[in-house]
Amino acid sequence: MSERVVRSSAVSSTMTERRLARVALTWLTEPGTRSVHRLVDQLGPIATLDLLLDGGAPDRALRSLVVARSAGGDARAVAEHALARTERLGARVVTPEDDEWPIRVEHLRQLVLPGAERRVDLETAPPLCFWVRGAWPLGEAFDRSVAVVGARAATSYGTHVATELGYGLADRGWTVVSGGAFGIDSAAHRGALTADGITIAVLACGVDRPYPSGNAALFDRIAETGLLVSEWLPGADPLRPRFLIRNRVIAAGTLGTVLVEAAARSGATQTLNRAIGVSRPGMVVPGPVTSAMSVGAHELLREQPKARLVTGVAHVLEEVGRIGDDLAPPIRAPERLRDRLDDEAVQVLEALPRRKTLALESVAARAGVDLRTAMRKLSMLEELAMVVRRDDGYALAPPPEKGGPPKAGP
Repeated sequence: MSERVVRSSAVSSTMTERRLARVALTWLTEPGTRSVHRLVDQLGPIATLDLLLDGGAPDRALRSLVVARSAGGDARAVAEHALARTERLGARVVTPEDDEWPIRVEHLRQLVLPGAERRVDLETAPPLCFWVRGAWPLGEAFDRSVAVVGARAATSYGTHVATELGYGLADRGWTVVSGGAFGIDSAAHRGALTADGITIAVLACGVDRPYPSGNAALFDRIAETGLLVSEWLPGADPLRPRFLIRNRVIAAGTLGTVLVEAAARSGATQTLNRAIGVSRPGMVVPGPVTSAMSVGAHELLREQPKARLVTGVAHVLEEVGRIGDDLAPPIRAPERLRDRLDDEAVQVLEALPRRKTLALESVAARAGVDLRTAMRKLSMLEELAMVVRRDDGYALAPPPEKGGPPKAGP
């Protein structure tokens, strides 16, 4: 066996051990744990796993967690079983050592949420690894992506808006990222799929565990053309805290987050706050002030100075797109002929009563202009079919007949 083959085999073995260690650490400690992430940075995943299993965790809470999880099985054996199950599923494990790692999630190192007290708000470190179902390279799919999140109990208004956003973004070549839940998430995913675009569902359970089960067919469609992504081992249950933990990935992995409907207490608002916390655009679609499903969204607009109000795809692309290339067109009312008149012409036109004819002198007096100006402006207005000249003076032209040209004379 040549030296090159031996060296290649050794490198491959080391990569496999690192991958195994990252999977074991993910099972042994919940994703996002900052102390574990710091140890991996300092020691590497293999040495960190050895340290924790030997009782060397840097704090009491982590030591207790490792002891509790270890009572349920051997971490390395669990990881080996998870990797074998991953392969049988046709899925894969992606780690920071892989070329397809989505580099933007590393910005979670700097995420600090004001007033954070709960574990899910404090433990927001980058992932140790991802489980992925789908053919797209993970980093490439995330590279040009926008998150669309919101209420599960969405209204028809919210569902319509989320579908339009998902379709419009995907139709313009953007990946649509959401959490796979009922309501806004599902609508955004389906909109992207209808446009034959890429969509990513970031799950709070194993990639083989359709949750909610009512979206099983949707998840299969996403896996065929986009990606299912999770930080949890295959078969992992969708526990309530995990939804909040995974939200940080949606926020950091994308170029911006759009919130469509959120009640007063909503995990979707936390996703938006995490996006703003890692310097991503946080966007909010306004809703009816009478809707309970818009309370959380409107409060974010009031309380979060960096949140931006958006009403459609054009506004979203202006926030996340290239400077100068993705500006939303200004909203203008349809131009009327009257809008092109100068001030004196408007004065003369306004001087004419709705149902009477006025002599030239009376028009000039009422408009506050001299006779020459009044005559010149009336002549122009007559050419524009806005005024008609009669034997006894001038009058407003009658409105045009439907489907026909404006009347130019009496």
